[in-house]
Amino acid sequence: MPQPLHFQTATELVGRLRAGELSASELLEHQIARIEALDGQLNAVVARDFDRARVKARAADAELAAGGSDKPLLGLPVTLKDVFETEGLVTTCGAPELAAHVPTRNADVVQRFVDAGAIVIGKTNVPLWAGDCQSFNEVYGTTNNPWDVARSPGGSSGGAAASLAAGFTPLEIGSDIGGSIRNPSHFCGVFGHKPTWGVISDRGHIPGPPGQLAETDLNAVGPMARSAADLALGLDVLVGPRDLGASGERGGWRLDLPAARASRPAGLRVAAWLDDPFSPVDGDCRTALEATADRLEQDGAKVDRAARPEFDFAHAYETYLMMLLPVIAAGFPKELIDSMQSAVAGLGDDRSMPALQIRGSVLSHRDWIFHDEARQQIAAAWRRFFLDFDLLLLPVHPRAAFPHDQRPSFHDRTLTVNGREEPYLDFLKWVSLPTLVGLPSTVAPVGRTPEGLPVGVQIVGARFEDRSTVEAASWLGEFTPPPDFV
Repeated sequence: MPQPLHFQTATELVGRLRAGELSASELLEHQIARIEALDGQLNAVVARDFDRARVKARAADAELAAGGSDKPLLGLPVTLKDVFETEGLVTTCGAPELAAHVPTRNADVVQRFVDAGAIVIGKTNVPLWAGDCQSFNEVYGTTNNPWDVARSPGGSSGGAAASLAAGFTPLEIGSDIGGSIRNPSHFCGVFGHKPTWGVISDRGHIPGPPGQLAETDLNAVGPMARSAADLALGLDVLVGPRDLGASGERGGWRLDLPAARASRPAGLRVAAWLDDPFSPVDGDCRTALEATADRLEQDGAKVDRAARPEFDFAHAYETYLMMLLPVIAAGFPKELIDSMQSAVAGLGDDRSMPALQIRGSVLSHRDWIFHDEARQQIAAAWRRFFLDFDLLLLPVHPRAAFPHDQRPSFHDRTLTVNGREEPYLDFLKWVSLPTLVGLPSTVAPVGRTPEGLPVGVQIVGARFEDRSTVEAASWLGEFTPPPDFV
């Protein structure tokens, strides 16, 4: 039985538009009607651009009728995460200071979607400054998870993941410095791809501040969708250099991502690192992850559940924090930085998360170089690891989607894992492993907990092996609509 229009994949919809089975205007009106009817329960599409979208849909219909267009997304209506500057449409990053910010230029990835023929219909919600594993802010309020509206859809691409799962959009663009593509994909049962760092431009992403030209360390921009084929479609559109207004620089930039290592599991060498004392995984998630590894084995892959890269997880995590925290602190007010600087001397050997946050936020450039060398040594260990393995399976998050928790301090929040209360910021641990060294990581929905909540798996590959991790997601994952949004 075919899926209803709102749950058909982007690949299917583009094919139908090209074949003349469906008009862009008809598809747009279907998506608008669904958002208007159902988004009151979710609050996912928070800034809407329906009138301009209708004009663009009519233009797309004329272009489709004329034939000959090779635009891969022509006529496809899409939402965009509210961190990407979008010409003529308010872009806030959840910050009251930007509640009236209407860019005059598109972010590079927005422009690539537009140039490919996509029609922007609205922006999806994020946490304040895109800095949480939940999606709520003073500008637009709270976004709910379509699998259980009492729970978070994740963050910071929470509105994007919820919109995909609820059938509001067939394709999205996320960004990820601390799991912001991967955690929401896991929580909402959709697909997401954090690409190799640097292969997709983040110019026009907030944060940094509007107009920033510097590339942000660790931060990666990538597609989110309801199928692995759509991730591949989005990846092909989005890959490319930063547009800094210098055509010569763009012309000199070349990238040729290698083909997937295999088109089927048989013969693949797969490592499965599905739990760890440093970051325990809830048993309900672990069960689904183990079943995924078992399925790969049954399909002919050689799965090693004991193999690990040659570094210490805790050391790699602290190195990640020392890379991450200066990026975050770049936006802190001077008064806060001054107070943190004054507190550093009294920290001694304290390795607690609050102490690490202070130390990392005021890291000197000299100390940053020291930690960056540690990163390079860890990257070398990853390179050696992927000489022996094609893929690595990792958890995404210690647990499935959790109830909303909006206490102001992250240190007051906890995560219930195997009946124990664990620190909230542990959500960073599993996603930090590929992020630290810029590896590609694709999340695919692979099961559900006894409560019916989605479980995703991270599929990690060697640097630039994006097509291998996306291809593996096509074997392992399948989107299922949330029962209340069918």
